[in-house]
Amino acid sequence: MSGIAQPNGAGGIGIRAEDVSLAWAIRKGAPVIALEGVSCAFAAGKVTAIIGPSGCGKSTLLQIVRGFLTPSSGRIAYIGGDGANRPPPSMATVWQSFNLFPWLTVEENVGFGLEIAGVSKAERQKRIGEALAAVDLQGFEAKVPRQLSGGMRQRVGLARALVMNPDVLLLDEPFGALDAQTRLVLQEQLATLVESTRKTAILVTHSIEEAILLADTVLVMTARPGRIAAEIEVGIPRPRGHATTGRPEYTALFEQIYGLLRDEVVKAMRGDDRGT
Repeated sequence: MSGIAQPNGAGGIGIRAEDVSLAWAIRKGAPVIALEGVSCAFAAGKVTAIIGPSGCGKSTLLQIVRGFLTPSSGRIAYIGGDGANRPPPSMATVWQSFNLFPWLTVEENVGFGLEIAGVSKAERQKRIGEALAAVDLQGFEAKVPRQLSGGMRQRVGLARALVMNPDVLLLDEPFGALDAQTRLVLQEQLATLVESTRKTAILVTHSIEEAILLADTVLVMTARPGRIAAEIEVGIPRPRGHATTGRPEYTALFEQIYGLLRDEVVKAMRGDDRGT
């Protein structure tokens, strides 16, 4: 895993959301407020998890950070290791769906972005090899997606993001479509990977376990309109894996996050019942 480059600059790039709100316009009636007054920080070189009930705006916030959506008010700031403002960093996203090109091989899928960027063939091969090694997919370079399991396809997606050496890695429910056993294994692999690369990473998840195992900080969001209800530091030492779930510190964190989430999930469910 040492072949994947470290983040650029001292401490990498941090991100700060400053009073971010987003309202969706609809044909009839008042706009739907997705996010309201969200202020939070995503520390450089750290993993921040965003967790909350369905429809609370987790993925919407991620897309605003990515630049795919423009907030109705507020702004996103990018901060260098020296504390100075920086232009938007390079970012790569791993989605819940695999989004692989079915007609391309594993090697071609991983190297697609590099080829579009005009990277030389020799450099592409080097970086593709490093990325595939980082996700334990050596020997599968010539396979096409239909020949791979769901877990392997998601690892191809992760390699495709890592090969671009982004400053920021965005993870939007990356294991949500996988079975429980595969998800557990990939959580442990990703935990090791993010620890070794020390990239700034933002993880959107519905899983409290995943948030605790992978993140340095957990942001708990309210039911819509999404706000930050709590910011919780995960003080459990790395490396973390399945054995971590048996530790008393893990249990205490799980109960704390669940206690915050439970009321918000109930609110979200009542909102669904009212058709709002």
